[in-house]
Amino acid sequence: MQEDLFGANREESIGPGAMILRGFALDVGLLVGIAAVAAQAPFRHMLTPGGKQIGVEMTNCGAFGWVSDRRGYRYAPRDPLTDLPWPKMPDLFLSLATRAAQQAGFSGFRPDACLINRYAPGVKMGLHQDRDEAGFDAPIVSVSLGLPATFQFGGTDRRDPVARHTLQHGDVVVWGGVSRLAWHGILTLKPGQHPETGATRLNLTFRQAGYR
Repeated sequence: MQEDLFGANREESIGPGAMILRGFALDVGLLVGIAAVAAQAPFRHMLTPGGKQIGVEMTNCGAFGWVSDRRGYRYAPRDPLTDLPWPKMPDLFLSLATRAAQQAGFSGFRPDACLINRYAPGVKMGLHQDRDEAGFDAPIVSVSLGLPATFQFGGTDRRDPVARHTLQHGDVVVWGGVSRLAWHGILTLKPGQHPETGATRLNLTFRQAGYR
């Protein structure tokens, strides 16, 4: 993790069991890993169960991938686009996710799924809960790369107040415990250019799907 000018870890609590680790994920190898995954399992626009196209482009790596279509939201061991297993999760991804979880107080995190989202300007992710996993004991680890984004984070009740946090390239958000089912989302991405990703934002979301 990067340190600030005074040598302190740049951690920001955003709720019980929820933390932003500023500048935790600045390894350029992450972008190389994303490109390698996308070469095997291309980014695509999935559909909601109602048939609406999701604005964010998605792909996955790991033993399971999160998919959405008219059959519903779920995890699947194979890419429905290619009927091949999802690409193996790069070792760098796994190491980053486990270290971030440990830093936030969640030891023993072993993600078996990594959803990779690609945002273009004008795209957003509405408030939602991550609840398609087999259980909710493990935290969520979310890595931001590229253009800055406004992250919305609320409580476990849809009516709870929602706070806004700016996420920069390399920031990691971890939430679990009593905040595991917190409502969260991304406001509409503003136009811009990032030296590493161009006019896009990339997001890695690590989860323990828990299916066997």
